[in-house]
Amino acid sequence: MARFPSLVLIAAAASAFAATAAPAAAANQYRAELAAPAAPQRVIVRDVVWSCTGESCVAQQTTSRPATDCSALAGHVGALKSFTVAGQALAADALEKCNARAR
Repeated sequence: MARFPSLVLIAAAASAFAATAAPAAAANQYRAELAAPAAPQRVIVRDVVWSCTGESCVAQQTTSRPATDCSALAGHVGALKSFTVAGQALAADALEKCNARAR
């Protein structure tokens, strides 16, 4: 192992990057849990591209208010069980307002 110290350093750096890349990606992400399962689909709502599979949809966070994007999504896919922004759940009263637009 002493003959290949650069390989050890490269492997360590790759592991460190992989450990930090996932939380950074979730930091600017929307996640919606659907009340009823949906077929896998890509949905574009108010310029937000949602990727939906089973009981959840994910998208990159936008500059719009999260409540606006939540209600727009609910209007297309139906009621939501939860809506999170960067891992933080929308408050229950805000989710109720969001679901008022559900189809």
